[in-house]
Amino acid sequence: MSETNVVKGAAHAAAPGNWALFQGFLMLGLIGFGGVLPMARRMLVEERRWLSGEQFTELLGLCQFLPGGNVINLSVAVGMEFRGLRGACSALLGLICAPTAIVVALGAVYARFQNDAHIQHLFAGLAAAAAGLLLATALKMLQPLRGRWLALAIAALCLLAIAWLRLPLLPTMLTLAPLSILLAWRKWL
Repeated sequence: MSETNVVKGAAHAAAPGNWALFQGFLMLGLIGFGGVLPMARRMLVEERRWLSGEQFTELLGLCQFLPGGNVINLSVAVGMEFRGLRGACSALLGLICAPTAIVVALGAVYARFQNDAHIQHLFAGLAAAAAGLLLATALKMLQPLRGRWLALAIAALCLLAIAWLRLPLLPTMLTLAPLSILLAWRKWL
């Protein structure tokens, strides 16, 4: 994805500067604590219009294939795309500085109150909310694949292999990624 692809067309805003990248990912880190992916798509595609939905899906696909956290990889990739190394550092620092401080503070509080039943119920509710946000984002990310049956079949195979058959992610990706590349190269996707 080149800079000309990112900023072409009326649907995209101007390329963000380092400070805008820091602020955008700082807010993302603060409001999306524990489940940033749904908010990342909304911020990057819908609110700030830095990427199209298809560009977000492509970039996230690359970031999921790389080692490390998906949204951390995404922040580095977006920052690098727009402002190079400084942009990558700005986006990454914006994403992680506030949540890091919050985690340290929550760790201290949790150590003190971990056996309280109210705290245990609170965490169960948070887990359910995070699962719902993840499902909603997955459905939004499927929209660019509408009508592309082979691409949807590969996504379904991946879900089946990992979620139902409990196969490890790496062998699944090492099998399905080349198949997907071959189908895209042959223009069957």
